[in-house]
Amino acid sequence: MVGDPGQSASYLRIDSLSKKFDTVLAVDDVSLDIPQGQIFALLGSSGCGKSTLLRMLAGFETPTAGKILLGGRDIATLPPYQRPINMMFQSYALFPHLSVWENVAFGLKRMAMPKDQIAARVTQMLELVQLGNLAKRKPSTLSGGQQQRVALARSLARNPQLLLLDEPLGALDKKLRQQTQFELSRIISSVGVTCVMVTHDQEEAMTMASRIAVMSEGRILQVGTPSEIYEFPNCRFVADFIGNVNLLDGTLAGRRDGLREISVGSATIVAPAGDGAPGEAMAVAIRPEKIGIGLAQPSAVANVLAGVVEEIAYLGSFSTYVVALPGQGTLRVTEANRSHRAQGPIARGAQVWCWWDPQASLVLTS
Repeated sequence: MVGDPGQSASYLRIDSLSKKFDTVLAVDDVSLDIPQGQIFALLGSSGCGKSTLLRMLAGFETPTAGKILLGGRDIATLPPYQRPINMMFQSYALFPHLSVWENVAFGLKRMAMPKDQIAARVTQMLELVQLGNLAKRKPSTLSGGQQQRVALARSLARNPQLLLLDEPLGALDKKLRQQTQFELSRIISSVGVTCVMVTHDQEEAMTMASRIAVMSEGRILQVGTPSEIYEFPNCRFVADFIGNVNLLDGTLAGRRDGLREISVGSATIVAPAGDGAPGEAMAVAIRPEKIGIGLAQPSAVANVLAGVVEEIAYLGSFSTYVVALPGQGTLRVTEANRSHRAQGPIARGAQVWCWWDPQASLVLTS
C-alpha cells in the first residue's frame, strides 16, 4: 500500500480497488486509508483515474476488484442511494426553478423528514455557508461562488458520513477560486465530515487538503501532507507534477564528508547522504525558489553554477529567470521582488552565478 505512516485509525479504507473498462485499466490496485474528519485530495492530470476512483466511492461505477470500507462496512456493492455519501459536482447541479432554500431542502424532503426539522436544518446550513439572506433567490441570480456554497449546503444538509467533491472550484475564475479555497475548507472542517476531493489543480489540493494522493496511469505514486509531497517527492513524476522543479540528470561520483557528489555534465553537485553505487544514474531535483542568483560569484557555497540569462518573467511578487548552463541544460530560478523597481539588476544576456545549499538538492532514482 502506498501511504504515509503514523496516521490515525482508518475511517474510509480503499482496499486493492481496480476498475477495468474493456482492456483499459483505469484504476489499478489502489489502496488508501483515510481517517475520519480529514479532507483528502486525489490529485493528477486528466485521465489518471482519479474521477473513476471517486465515482466508485459514490457508487456510480462498480469496481472490477477490491473493497470500499466506510466505518468498517463494505459498501462496494451498494447502489448510490443506499450509501451514506453525498457528492458535489463541478457544475453544482442546482435546480434552476427552485429557490436557494428549496434546493437545500430537496434531499431532506425525499428523506421524509418532518417539516419543522427540515426548516431548522436548512436554516442551519444556510447560516453555515453565510447565505441566509439569499434563501428566496433563484440560483441564476447568484454569483458562481454563491452557487458553489448553495451546492455545498445541500450536500451537507443530509449529514453524510462521506462528502465527495468533483473539481469543486473548477467552474470559478482564478481569483474567485483562490478566495474560495480557504472558505470551503473552513466550512467542511467545521462540520467535521470526512471529505475526498478530486482536482487537477495542485494549488487547490495543497490549500484545502490535509493529505494528498498523487495519481498517474491509474496508480497512486505518493501519499503525504502538502509539505511532504512538495519538499520530498518520491519519484521524478511527482517532483515534476507538483510545482516547478529543476531536474539535472547525472551519475553518482562518490561521497565526501557524509554527502553525495553527483556528476552533471562537467559540474559536480553536492547532495544529502543516501543510497547508490558509483556510476549509478540519478537526477538532482532543486526547487527554483531555493536557488540564489547574482552577478558576482559567491564564496563558501557548495553548489555553484555559471550561466547566461535567457529569459526573465516579472510576475509581481516574484521574478523567474531561465539560465542556460553550458553542458547542463537550463536552470529556472525564482526570486522574491522585495523592492519597488521596474527592472532588477539582472538583465537578459547577463552572465550570472546560481547557487544553492546541499540540503536543497533532492536525489531521485526513479
